[in-house]
Amino acid sequence: MIEFRNTQVTYPGGLRALKGVTLEVPKGQFVVVVGLSGAGKSTLIRTVNNLVVPSGGEVLVGGQSVTQARSKALRQMRAEIGMIFQTFNLVKRSTVLRNVLSGRLGQVNPYTSLLGIFSKADLALAHDCLHRVGIPEKAFARADALSGGQQQRVGIARALAQQPKVMLADEPVASLDPPTSHAVLSDLKRIAREDGITTLVNLHFIDLARDYADRIIGMRDGLIVFDGAPEAATNEVFEEIYGRPIDKEKDLRGAA
Repeated sequence: MIEFRNTQVTYPGGLRALKGVTLEVPKGQFVVVVGLSGAGKSTLIRTVNNLVVPSGGEVLVGGQSVTQARSKALRQMRAEIGMIFQTFNLVKRSTVLRNVLSGRLGQVNPYTSLLGIFSKADLALAHDCLHRVGIPEKAFARADALSGGQQQRVGIARALAQQPKVMLADEPVASLDPPTSHAVLSDLKRIAREDGITTLVNLHFIDLARDYADRIIGMRDGLIVFDGAPEAATNEVFEEIYGRPIDKEKDLRGAA
């Protein structure tokens, strides 16, 4: 479903964020990417929807090059790629339902959507997405009245409303407490399983990666230094990824 072909990214100023990544992610796999800040995790997933344009190589989704796509073709591909952000990126003064409906903008008439007019089918889909993340009763609440965990569930529901083939999540639980982090990731993985959505998630936390990943990708300095099953990701492996010892007596959430 997702293929990186010698993908390279060099930012203005000369920072090489990706140094030639080659990787395939099959349909429906739930992949967690781990590594220190600056390892290239966010850059990697943002090349999937071309928010970051590779300096070399390319990225394909469903056999089509996102890197080479332009204008209408790129918009069509992005419409099938959901994105969940660390900072939620909600319209805080708007209702939860309208935030979720914004996930339909790539599939509906732009003129009617500007007027806030959506079909009964779109409204039903938005309500269903809220039900699937466990907050149907919040549909008409303002987004800024919700807790952090609830806001992130709205972010998941909004991405789900796109009916995506691919889901990207960039540090989706970095600002949440441990119990809420587990609840949000549990929702995300369950939905990915139910709908067969190929999912790439960036995480700092080792225990969460082991608990939820089908496959763990470890990045360091713009390169992949580990690619394997969660059970193969030992503390020694994580020490290699992070480049420092891990205190086995401490909560693994602190290792990153």
